[in-house]
Amino acid sequence: MIHVYMDDYRRVPQGFTLARTTEECLLLLRECEVGVLSLDYDMGPEDENGGYVAKTIVLEALFPREIYLHTSSTEGRKEMFELLYPAKPGETAVHYGLIPEEKLREIASGASGS
Repeated sequence: MIHVYMDDYRRVPQGFTLARTTEECLLLLRECEVGVLSLDYDMGPEDENGGYVAKTIVLEALFPREIYLHTSSTEGRKEMFELLYPAKPGETAVHYGLIPEEKLREIASGASGS
């Protein structure tokens, strides 16, 4: 199982696989078992945005175990949450914000069971 961090600019947290584009993120979701997914919204002028990824997750049922929305875009976070939360399966948690420090430390240490 992998953990995916989609962002075009920020440094990837330890223990995560970095997706620098929306298509990289979707490829990882399609090909791998994903425990934690953390999404940015604004992915640069040459790419789609996090809303596109959220829509695709819903349409293709690509839900990981947990989703965090680390974007600084208030409207983008709201859009992604409103797409993901109502459609999520019972075993998926969707969080309206950043990954907590404790969770980041757990993943970095390799102790994450999610």
